[in-house]
Amino acid sequence: MSPVSARLPVFPWDRLEPYKATAAAHPDGIVDLSVGTPVDPVPELVRAALADAADSPGYPTVWGTAALRDALTGWVERRLGAASVKHTQVLPVVGSKELVASLPAQLGLGPGDRVAFPRLAYPTYEVGARLAGAEPVPYDARAFADGVAGTGLDPDGLKLLWLNSPSNPTGQVLSKDELRTAVAWAREHGVLLVSDECYLELGWETDPVSVLHPEISGGSFDGLVAVHSLSKRSNLAGYRAAFLAGDEAVLGELLKIRKHGGMMVPAPVQAATVAALGDDKHVAEQHERYERRRAALRSALEGHGFRIDHSEASLYLWATRDEPCWETVGALAELGILVAPGEFYGPAGERHVRVAFTATDERVAAAVRRLAG
Repeated sequence: MSPVSARLPVFPWDRLEPYKATAAAHPDGIVDLSVGTPVDPVPELVRAALADAADSPGYPTVWGTAALRDALTGWVERRLGAASVKHTQVLPVVGSKELVASLPAQLGLGPGDRVAFPRLAYPTYEVGARLAGAEPVPYDARAFADGVAGTGLDPDGLKLLWLNSPSNPTGQVLSKDELRTAVAWAREHGVLLVSDECYLELGWETDPVSVLHPEISGGSFDGLVAVHSLSKRSNLAGYRAAFLAGDEAVLGELLKIRKHGGMMVPAPVQAATVAALGDDKHVAEQHERYERRRAALRSALEGHGFRIDHSEASLYLWATRDEPCWETVGALAELGILVAPGEFYGPAGERHVRVAFTATDERVAAAVRRLAG
């Protein structure tokens, strides 16, 4: 029996360990801007909801409580602009990474099938294709900028098309025209379009739009699924709280499979999700924190000779000094600052680094001082 891991690329983050050790040796300690994990407190109302639901001795359901489904449909209507969303058009999942990594397999894809994702992208899109035995197909992020005829994508054998707007790692946001073109192209060729929108509420220079918005979808969810997460907007990465919204036929099939697999969001996390989606105040407060940190780091990086590309949304600055990314990683590690090499997100990122602004105010201030130094 051959190991499934043999299908996968080498786990990239292990290569960062020597640079992490260098950064950690700084007299004032490491400033870790590499991963982008939330560090701010979980909102009190979310913790209270989790605690109130702690006495949950029975099995939760895969599709979630009625209260959770009400919260999901209500949020999709309020925040994404969709209308009359049904319970059958939402589905809770155990964190968005689990979903991304397993979706091609859950859809029944395998050898002979193809999965497309942006050339600069979250590595898990490729991992999901390889786990299923499907062929990964990178494409240019702006493939849909020139209309349907200009995509350059070969629809032959293509079963799944990933969009990611706002992008990880670049922070790039697709325009309404690009989203409409992508939806039209996917529907024309019978390709399922899945849009990873986990950073949708973290726009800085633009207001990102969901593929489920009526101006994009034409008022129909057919052939469309959007992926959303509470990890970033509500500091719930540790809760593994995420959900899907979109085509009820696709979600219905996933529901059947996930029932057999016991892929259930824990009952206390379901209750916490209801509380988080029902409150916009904590989202606005967290947005303000990130906006301050982003502005401080951007100014410091530009003063240190960096150029910031894209980065109009998400939790990252896509930075370059027009040199190989590992040279940049090494130079910043000497300052005690750890960043992610752009190469982790595809060969097209080999001259950029991804700088997260999820560190505490104190650590961000330390990085700013060192860059100015």
